[in-house]
Amino acid sequence: MEDKTSFAVGLKRKILFAVCVLFGVMMINSGLNKFFDYMPLPEMNEAATKLMMAFKESGWLIPLVAIAEIVGGALLILPRTRALGAVILFPIVIGIFLFHAILEPASMAISVVLLIIIAFILYNNRDKYRAMIS
Repeated sequence: MEDKTSFAVGLKRKILFAVCVLFGVMMINSGLNKFFDYMPLPEMNEAATKLMMAFKESGWLIPLVAIAEIVGGALLILPRTRALGAVILFPIVIGIFLFHAILEPASMAISVVLLIIIAFILYNNRDKYRAMIS
């Protein structure tokens, strides 16, 4: 019975590691794209486009989000700093989800997946957050 339990724990760790690496790399890529603009923005409706243009015109918001995505993504990849990376990325993922839910519901599926992934990572690191909320 112990062998099955240890196998399950090991498999869970490997799955969590793979999810965190993929999610972290995706967030790093997203942050780098905000600086180097190598991926075009997808087609958006007028309201979503206006909001994105307002973010760009602010001059500071897009670079701030980009830095948070790069740092959070890098921290997420490393098991020792994963909990901190998830905390940094959580508000960004919430923003992505709300953007799609309110302004661009046709492309909301990816934001739901991102929200599920970050919730999974936060849940798996819940013991590390107890000191912050107690």
